[in-house]
Amino acid sequence: MKSLTEKQKNILEFIEEFLDREGMAPTVYEIADNFQIKTSTVFAHLRALQKKKQLSRSSKARSISLMSRARGSRTMPNCALAIPLLGRVNAGLPSESIEFKEGEVCISNTMLGEHTPEQMFALRVQGESMRDLGIYDGDIVICGQGASKPRPGDIVVALVQEEVTVKSYFPKTGGRIELRPANPDFSVQVYPIADVTIQGKVVGLHRKY
Repeated sequence: MKSLTEKQKNILEFIEEFLDREGMAPTVYEIADNFQIKTSTVFAHLRALQKKKQLSRSSKARSISLMSRARGSRTMPNCALAIPLLGRVNAGLPSESIEFKEGEVCISNTMLGEHTPEQMFALRVQGESMRDLGIYDGDIVICGQGASKPRPGDIVVALVQEEVTVKSYFPKTGGRIELRPANPDFSVQVYPIADVTIQGKVVGLHRKY
């Protein structure tokens, strides 16, 4: 990092520490508050760091990713395994497709089960449709993809005609799939199998109190 200014190095270190501590990237406002500088100054530093290929970001909140970190899973201090936190997913009616990477979440190796580290990802839940199974608004679900087909009753991340939702999976006769909520305020949804892609199976939960 010889080409970086002292302030740029400090900002990179702060972002990395924030990711390790919180499991997500800081916002521009959080960076500005930490260094007691204007948000316009933060934007200038971030643009410079992007040009120097130290990080990538989009216009979405918490979208900063450090280029020095390997894509997908990795280990980090006091953490068995760090997996990407990919954004919000609806536990209600299907929502728009999963947003960009927000940061990382630390999990135990025991959550891997049949999955490899590279198959693991996390999603932040929005909504209350899975409440009766203990999944609440703001929770982070830990998911694995591609290891095996889901079994009836598995909680899955389902892509339904380019929209994403978390529900219990039940195959039906006649080439249909039932996506069942765990809250009586929400109705069961049944779709043709061709309209549903199972993107992952929920294997755990990460919650901050």
